[in-house]
Amino acid sequence: MSFFRRLGNLFRDDALSAGAEREMSFHLDERVDDLMRAGMSRPDAEAEARRRFGNRTVMKEQTRDADLLGWLASVADDLRYALRGLRGNPGFAAIAILSLALGIGANAAIFTLVNAVMLRSLPVNDPASLIAVTDERPSQGPVSGSAVLTNPIWEAVRDRSSGVGSFFAYGDTRFDLSTGGVVRRIPAYWVSGGAFQVLGVGAAAGRLLTAGDDVRGCTPVAVLSSGFAQRQFGAAGAAVGASLPLDGHPVTIVGVTDPAFTGMEIGNAPAIYVPLCARPIISGDPQALDHRGNWFLRIMGRLPPGQSIEVTRSRLAAMAPSVYQATLPGNWGREYQHDYLKRTLWAEAGAGGTSDVRHQYSKALTVLLVVVGVVLLIACANVANLLLARATARQREMAVRLAMGAGRGRLVRQLLTESLLLAGLGASLGIVFARWASALLVRYLATRNGSVWLDLHPDLRVLGFAVAVAVATGVLFGLAPAWRATRVDPQAAMKAQSRGTTAARLPVARALVIGQIALSLVLVVAAGLLVGTFRRLTTMNPGFRREGVLVATVDFGNSGLDSARQRLMRDDLLEKLRALPGVRSAALSFTSPISGSGWNEQVIADGDSVVRDRKTSVDFNMVSPGWFQTLGTELRGGRDIAEGDRIGAPFVAVINEAMAHAYFPGGSPLGRSFRISGVDGKPGHPFQIVGVVENAKYGKLNEELQPIAYVPNSQTDWFGSEASYELRVAAGDPLALSAQVTAAALAENHAAQLDFVTLTRQVSESIRRPRLLATVSGFFGGLALLLAIIGLYGTMAYGVAQRRNEIGIRLALGAARSRVLKMVLGEAGTLIGLGAIFGLAGALAATKLVASFLYGVQRNDPLTLALSAVVLGLVALAAGAIPAWRAASLDPAETLRAD
Repeated sequence: MSFFRRLGNLFRDDALSAGAEREMSFHLDERVDDLMRAGMSRPDAEAEARRRFGNRTVMKEQTRDADLLGWLASVADDLRYALRGLRGNPGFAAIAILSLALGIGANAAIFTLVNAVMLRSLPVNDPASLIAVTDERPSQGPVSGSAVLTNPIWEAVRDRSSGVGSFFAYGDTRFDLSTGGVVRRIPAYWVSGGAFQVLGVGAAAGRLLTAGDDVRGCTPVAVLSSGFAQRQFGAAGAAVGASLPLDGHPVTIVGVTDPAFTGMEIGNAPAIYVPLCARPIISGDPQALDHRGNWFLRIMGRLPPGQSIEVTRSRLAAMAPSVYQATLPGNWGREYQHDYLKRTLWAEAGAGGTSDVRHQYSKALTVLLVVVGVVLLIACANVANLLLARATARQREMAVRLAMGAGRGRLVRQLLTESLLLAGLGASLGIVFARWASALLVRYLATRNGSVWLDLHPDLRVLGFAVAVAVATGVLFGLAPAWRATRVDPQAAMKAQSRGTTAARLPVARALVIGQIALSLVLVVAAGLLVGTFRRLTTMNPGFRREGVLVATVDFGNSGLDSARQRLMRDDLLEKLRALPGVRSAALSFTSPISGSGWNEQVIADGDSVVRDRKTSVDFNMVSPGWFQTLGTELRGGRDIAEGDRIGAPFVAVINEAMAHAYFPGGSPLGRSFRISGVDGKPGHPFQIVGVVENAKYGKLNEELQPIAYVPNSQTDWFGSEASYELRVAAGDPLALSAQVTAAALAENHAAQLDFVTLTRQVSESIRRPRLLATVSGFFGGLALLLAIIGLYGTMAYGVAQRRNEIGIRLALGAARSRVLKMVLGEAGTLIGLGAIFGLAGALAATKLVASFLYGVQRNDPLTLALSAVVLGLVALAAGAIPAWRAASLDPAETLRAD
């Protein structure tokens, strides 16, 4: 009989049994007739026929097993029995399923992110043959695929790539779709002409970019993503032929990409694709593609059929000398040029594309995966304890089944089926939790400049992970209780007065509680360190006062005016902003603190002939008079930038204390000077130091203090078209000034483009990763502690319930209630103490995993270790005190009477 025929018989079990019954009755009747014809009476013939036929029930079971998958039917029976058992004990079922749902759901949520960021391939044709091209530097080795290269390097690789592979280049940017006023920035890509052909991406409407669209002097065109076309125009077809203003330049849309295509970078879903040749037009810089120091492109390619990545690497290495010789930056010093010419090209697998999100968060996600794995272990220990307690209560049931002939293996299978059912129900609920939690975690990564886009739809990898975790979990927490439950002496368990073995005294139960406490302490310590780091970052003095400051970024690039006129407009706008009602002070700068942008240079201090240390550099900022006062940065000596520090006046600078100590040790830097190391190492003009200010953070809150030099904004034409205005308000929400600032800027020039953010939010967005780690680890540390406490409470409470008779006798014989209380608390304290010892030992080893994420906190910080142990001990002791108090409050007479 075929497998599928037997599988179908499972759904006609009653009909199958009735048919077997009719078949056996027919054979018995035939045998009775034969015996009667031989001379036997009917009663004797029927008795002899039954004897010869054998056990009718056994024969019926064998017939059924032959006609259907007996083991599968048995599993179905076990599942029905397990469901009835869970319905009969809803409290146990709810606690077990909820514990497992949180543990499995947390693992599924983090793995969903790991899959989206680190494992998922690009949604393109044959992603396995894609490669990412980067450079390999003598002192660093191959740079990650997220590294960027220049357009001259790209063009040199493109022109020499015959026989090596098919390559394309792209670089991320953001276009402003407004025509003046508050900006509306949209994520976009610069792409080379053959990008879509190399990737094998099709069009949903119109056509995609080709090599003919990407030639010097081109007329700009654009391709939209399917989602953006739907949002902007209502349909993909409606977008083709329409126009969009990109940074003030109208660009014609020629096509829309396939909806499945989301870009070449994980975490970034661009809405617009524009050919590289349009960059000089849209940026307003005719030489935008020729700058040999403008690093903004990534290069990807596809291996030729049959060619290995090792062969491609060797061919790229062979072409590298000519590529770097042809693209050597002429304004670099000789030593830097020498290092540049030593570089070579490198290829790495590109199936997953490139990703800044992957580079920034891969280690953090690995840490979180370990954290939720530990939470799942604690949840498994919790459920195992519940099952051990339940198994003790079911000893009489197991004894009856053993006495009736059931094998121990059959009982273990039944109990494991119950465990797997619990795991399956927990996993089903956990998947729902995972979908919500993973989406919430992605929102933690978003900034005001846009959300991080990740494909969180569960694929076979995620579903396989969830199933594997559920099965492993069911076996993990179910095997020991199942084995323990079947190791029962039927004769002893069947005695009417037998109470079985006390669960609280089972070595397995005690070990599980100790393990729960130890693992939860490890997580509490890790959470304490990460929360301490986040608290340190949010409460530290960064060298400026972040509260009450509006940062307005104003760009006059579309004004059509030269740099001198733009400088005058910037200064005029600053005076208007200072006069606005509610503005206490205002200033402007090249970059605002912790903005993600910056400018650094090698400098030569007064008295030195060369750069002191090529590995270090000085961060620079161009600021207006009053900038330090507006930001709340204290002047330590000398004077501030003044109104007279303009073009034609001597070049001056204000430096921070870190630069004073590094470059001018042993004396006052006031009156001394430094120079910027220029072309070929030749220094530029000297900057005379007129003031020293306190140290302040420049790029990141968790950076070490760096030397910073502040120079007057009106003393140079280097500023560019964009400026950051910082406005300190007298009271209220700084963003309330946005409308007035916009009106003032548009009155200055109607093409001005503005963007707003409070300094508080700008600083807050810079610590997204510490916030994510602190929040998630804090949540799961608290969850682990809760699960451990529930496990301790359940074990102690069940132990007290099993020992009611013993405790009642003790009290009846005169034992003081305080002694009973002390006895039970002593047992709980022993478990807590052992768990704390093992937990502290584990924490000392495990904190190495989070050491790289800490700032201002040592990984073995004694205070964090001590506080974590004390908090866990007090909470656990409180949980153990409840059953202890109940034990001490028992009425001896009532207890003995009930027994």
